[in-house]
Amino acid sequence: MCREKPHFFPLRPQRPLGGTIKLSSKLRSIQLIITVTFTFVAVLVAVLVSFMLYNKFAKTAEENANLNMQQIIEQVNYNLELYAKGMRNIYEKAEAQITLTPDIGAPMLKERMSTLLESREDLVSVALFTPQGELVLNVPGLEMRHNTQLENQSWYTSPRRTSEISFSAPHIQNLFKSKYTWVVSMSKLIQYREAGVLKTGNLLIDFNFGTIDELSKQVKLGKRGYAYILDSLGNIVYHPQQQLIYAGLKYENVEPVLEYAYRSYLDESTGEKRFITVRTLAETGWKIVGVAYYDEIVTTKRDLNQFLSWFLAVVILCVIIVSVLLSARISSPIRKLERTVKQVGEGDLNTPINVSGAYEVEQLSKRFNLMLQRIRQLMEQIIYEQETKRKGELEVLQSQINPHFLYNTLNSVIRLAERGKTDEVVTMIHSLSKFFRISLSKGKNIITVQEELDHIRHYLVIQSFRFKNKFKYEIHAQDEVLQCQTIKLILQPIVENALYHGIEMMPDEGLISIRAELQNKLIVITIMDNGLGMSKETLSTILTGVCKSGTGSGVGVRNVNERIKLYYGREFGISFESAIEEGTTVTLTFPALVSQELDEEKEGGAQE
Repeated sequence: MCREKPHFFPLRPQRPLGGTIKLSSKLRSIQLIITVTFTFVAVLVAVLVSFMLYNKFAKTAEENANLNMQQIIEQVNYNLELYAKGMRNIYEKAEAQITLTPDIGAPMLKERMSTLLESREDLVSVALFTPQGELVLNVPGLEMRHNTQLENQSWYTSPRRTSEISFSAPHIQNLFKSKYTWVVSMSKLIQYREAGVLKTGNLLIDFNFGTIDELSKQVKLGKRGYAYILDSLGNIVYHPQQQLIYAGLKYENVEPVLEYAYRSYLDESTGEKRFITVRTLAETGWKIVGVAYYDEIVTTKRDLNQFLSWFLAVVILCVIIVSVLLSARISSPIRKLERTVKQVGEGDLNTPINVSGAYEVEQLSKRFNLMLQRIRQLMEQIIYEQETKRKGELEVLQSQINPHFLYNTLNSVIRLAERGKTDEVVTMIHSLSKFFRISLSKGKNIITVQEELDHIRHYLVIQSFRFKNKFKYEIHAQDEVLQCQTIKLILQPIVENALYHGIEMMPDEGLISIRAELQNKLIVITIMDNGLGMSKETLSTILTGVCKSGTGSGVGVRNVNERIKLYYGREFGISFESAIEEGTTVTLTFPALVSQELDEEKEGGAQE
């Protein structure tokens, strides 16, 4: 019969995470800073020692110079890799927006695509095509050119051969009527919905090639050294001397470059010795090729000294090991503190912080625990004060008794007495006394469903005399519902509305039907009348307090709804169904609880 106590789960704040943010945080971590600093200092000391022994370690200088070139290329590769990941993230966001939108023609989707386009200066356009080449979505909404020959463009054909995102070689965008822009295109076959039908389309996002061009121009490898980029097929994506290559005045030997994803070698195919360093972008398959001229790297050859090689290797290895251990010892308690604070940030205010380590870290954890304790106390105090205030306000409203009802009832008794209708007077006085006895209930706010139904029955008896039998009523209740508990005075405001707004103005006889049933451990009380009904506009405002009875009990439908939600939970309350000239049906829903369970639930809510 009785329902288990409902559970409520607090909402937790969402955590906006991105690959770029995570990577940036790792690059700024204490452990990485200490490790890199110690390693850098140690390598610097070793290099200084090698310069002091210049006569024996000239060869080492050559290797260091070559290593420096490799590091520069690695940095360029790293920067381009970050940029390519950023491009992929933008693409995946656009794909997710399109895939999750119920209809491709929704205005909200185009607005989101426009916002995404405005978020980065290097974004040129976002477009979605059908496999037959028909344009489905275009942001910004530019007119498409004629004779674009989509079937001959690599971005259009590549997605048919792979399920991964395809990166095109740089090209002039000629799809839309705007200024010609040198772009790199990303494309992939994705799913979208149009008019409820799931379809496949080719999503195209164009990025301005100028950003990649600027990143590559910053590479300086000596006075004549440079870096260039090849795509996976050996086509030149970027070259600082691209015009000379197109004119046939400069030649690059790309065959050895295409054979390896990661290598460094000495090249003499052009007649000059050049150091070539090759790195491959994992995101796009492009190859970053660094070219440094041998005569700029080393001016004098020296024999490599075995002792210096071992010396540098041992020093660097020892420094790395020591710096890793030292940085881990320093950063470990800080990371533990960070993880705990993160849990608190997600809403778990009961997580204690017990971090041992450096004095500053221990003091920080103690102070943070004191702050959490104070926050919990303040939250509990605020919750208690707000609940007390709301209950007090609602109980004051509930205790108000409409003086007009009492006045009109007594006038009706006087008229009946003057006419000598003794039986009707006795019946009416008896119902009035029962009515007020249940209304007062010795100050209790919780009564049984049986008592609440008796209360409304006496109210209807009184009103039937006052309305001169203008309406009939019927009350039905399942036996197992009668002994369950309810807050009192939840039916009278609704029945009062039915009488004064639904039945009083009817030319025919009215009917009020009240049913109390047990459904899935819930008490469902239905009040139906065959009155004038309400419009949709009235239904939309009745629970806001705007639409209420001018001659009602003073409690009001809104008060009843708020009281049910306050005592049982926000998922319970009142619902309405009504139509003009067809009557109104009001449904009250709340858990089926006995007196002890309801008291425990109220105490538990107050403690929380």
